[in-house]
Amino acid sequence: MSLIDSRPLTNATLEKATTVLAFESSCDETGVALVRVEPGRAPRLLAHALHSQIAMHREYGGVVPELASRDHVRRVVPLARQACAEAGVSWAGVDVVAFTQGPGLAGALLVGAATACALAAAIDRPVLGIHHLEGHLLSPFLSADPPEFPFVALLVSGGHTQLMRVDDVGCYELLGETIDDAAGEAFDKSAKLLGLDYPGGPALSRLAQAGDPAAFDLPRPLLHQPNLDFSFAGLKTAVATALRRLGPQPSAGQCADLAASTQAAIVEVLVRKSAKALQHTGLRRLVVAGGVGANRHLREQLDALAQRRGWRVHYPELHLCTDNGAMIALAAGMRLAAGLCQPLRHYAFDVKPRWALAEVAA
Repeated sequence: MSLIDSRPLTNATLEKATTVLAFESSCDETGVALVRVEPGRAPRLLAHALHSQIAMHREYGGVVPELASRDHVRRVVPLARQACAEAGVSWAGVDVVAFTQGPGLAGALLVGAATACALAAAIDRPVLGIHHLEGHLLSPFLSADPPEFPFVALLVSGGHTQLMRVDDVGCYELLGETIDDAAGEAFDKSAKLLGLDYPGGPALSRLAQAGDPAAFDLPRPLLHQPNLDFSFAGLKTAVATALRRLGPQPSAGQCADLAASTQAAIVEVLVRKSAKALQHTGLRRLVVAGGVGANRHLREQLDALAQRRGWRVHYPELHLCTDNGAMIALAAGMRLAAGLCQPLRHYAFDVKPRWALAEVAA
C-alpha cells in the first residue's frame, strides 16, 4: 500500500511542534536531515549530513544502480547518527520519520524506505513517504531569500525538466516538460561526447568558461513553439555532429568553444521558456530548483532578465541544489504544517521509481 495519505491532519497534531527526520537515497547521494516544524513559523533545518558517490561512479562514467544501492546501505545509518548528533536530537526526540518514496532508482529508493520504516517501527513513530521532486521544488524555502506563493518553478534535476505553477504546498500545475532528454541529460551527454569526466554537467560548465559561446551555431529546440515544453535530444545530436566535423583530435580551444556553445544553447532555452511561463501565468516570481540550478551561467542570465523585467528569482543554497535529505525533511515538514498528509504507523512500504509530481497535488 502507498504511504501517502491525503487526509488532513487533526488540529491536535497541528498545534504541537514536530521534529522530522528524513532520508534521501533516490540515486547517488545518501542524505539524512532533521527539520523542526512549529505552528505559525517557517520550518527550520536543524542538521543535515550527506555522502556523494561521485568518486565511486566516476570510474564507470555514470551511476551503476547496484553499486549505488550497496553504498547507501553502508552510509545511511552512520549519517543518521551524525545528523542527530549535530542537531542534538536523540531517537526519542524524533516525532516523524520521512523518506524519498520516488521517483528514482528502485534499489536505491528501497534502502531509504526500508531504513526509515525500520527506524520508525523501532522507536514507535509514524512514517511518511515524500516525492523527490517536491523536495527540490520547495528547497528554496531553506535559503536566505525564501520565496512566497504563488510562483513559477523551473525544475531542472537529473532526468527532469519541468515548468510548474505553484500556488501553495501541494497546489501544482504542470505548464511544460521535456518530451525527450532533460537539460541535465543534455549537459551530461554532451560532456561525455567531449571526453569529460563524470559528472559531466559541472565539468562542461568549467570547460565552457574558457570558450566562445557563439563559436558554434547549435539549435535551440522548441524555442519558438507556443508551448512551454522542452526537447534537448536534438541538441546532443548537433554536438556529436560538430565534433565529427572537427576531426579525430580537436584542439583544447575547439572543445572549450563547443562546451560554451552547448551551455549557451541549453541556458537560452531554459531562460526564455521560464520568461514565457511567467508571462503566461501573469506571475512575477520564479523559483529555480535542482542540480542544474547551480549552473552559474543560468543564474546570471536569469538574474539579468529578472532585473530588466522587474521579476524576482529564488534559488536553493548551492549546497542544497543536488539531492539531499534537507529538502525531503523540509517537504515533509511543510506538508505536515499545511495539513495535507497524515504520517502512518503502518510500516509496510513501497517505492515509486516513476511518479508524476501532479499525483501528490492537494
